[in-house]
Amino acid sequence: MASVSAKRHAQAVFEIALEKNELDKWLGDLRTVSSILSDPKLAALLENPKIHFTAKARVINEIMPGIGRLPRNLVQLLTAKGRLGLVPDLAREYERLVNAHRGIERAEVIAAVPLTDKQKEKITQQLSSMTGKKVAVDVRIDPRIIGGLMARIGDTLVDGSVRSQLASLRKGLA
Repeated sequence: MASVSAKRHAQAVFEIALEKNELDKWLGDLRTVSSILSDPKLAALLENPKIHFTAKARVINEIMPGIGRLPRNLVQLLTAKGRLGLVPDLAREYERLVNAHRGIERAEVIAAVPLTDKQKEKITQQLSSMTGKKVAVDVRIDPRIIGGLMARIGDTLVDGSVRSQLASLRKGLA
């Protein structure tokens, strides 16, 4: 779950992007920035209080040439405030805001085995009809569920796994 600060920053970025009609540009830039900053050596360099901010700003500009000016300014601001760790949560929260704006709900589907494209499509259709919204599905494989599926959409969990059915049967027999 994103921190309050990450949510506030994401909301501000969303409003700027919406006003400038650059939702997708910001989405791509934030994903790229999050990926770049996942390098622990780079993060340590940018978070080092002994390194002057101008040197950090120069590094940011050098490693992010394809990133827009405003997203780079955001990274520089977060660096100056010592809040660079917010970027991954900020990027996820921003994506959630963009999806909500577009009427898209994200669903995490957990399966015991990899799913075919046809199966993913059918699951997407079923979840869409269940929620009344367009659904984008992220599939994760977890053999511990034995079989079946689990789906999480927002705060709702749909558990059709064999593991939970066996646990329910065990509880009923006990």
